Amino acid sequence: MTKAEIVAEVANKTGVEKIAVQSVIETMMETIKGAMQNGDNVYLRGFGSFIIKERAEKTGRNISKNTTIVIPAHKIPAFKPAKTFVNEVKNSVK
Repeated sequence: MTKAEIVAEVANKTGVEKIAVQSVIETMMETIKGAMQNGDNVYLRGFGSFIIKERAEKTGRNISKNTTIVIPAHKIPAFKPAKTFVNEVKNSVK
């Protein structure tokens, strides 16, 4: 499902104009991104959490040059679904 499809679905279910729905959805996404860029996790009860995971430093290989490289420690954004969300998906997927 694309963002445009989400906007259309929400607009159809709520009766709100697509332009307003798109503005709200984009503002929500920007707010989540901004919070995570500031180092904050975002928790949406019953849906899931947008969290920042820390990856440790590790050694990797450059296969084409046959050399090893050090991949520095870094942080990545991740999504952890709520247990209720996971259970709903497990029980509904055919």
